[in-house]
Amino acid sequence: MSVISPSKKYVAEMIGTFVLVAMGCGCAVLAGKDFGDLTGTGTVGISLAFGLAVLVMVYALGWISGCHINPAVSISMVAAGRMSARDAFAYIAAQCVGAVLGATAL
Repeated sequence: MSVISPSKKYVAEMIGTFVLVAMGCGCAVLAGKDFGDLTGTGTVGISLAFGLAVLVMVYALGWISGCHINPAVSISMVAAGRMSARDAFAYIAAQCVGAVLGATAL
């Protein structure tokens, strides 16, 4: 089994957070829009967008970085002793960059 480099883990976290913000928040932005006969996605659609974004990212990137895609998850991993504070800091930095890029894409 090959060891995954730390930089690949950080890029995976950045991409995962980008997708979560772009898809989840993008759906929330469009939820209130009126598209002729369609009245928007509503609460269920927004929930599904966030849930499916996380699901797809777990399957796509989970084997690389664990797919935290949320600073709260990274902090809880440190509290549980499953991750070093140094790695968590880098994960959180990558997640913040991904979130900003996702919001910028919107």
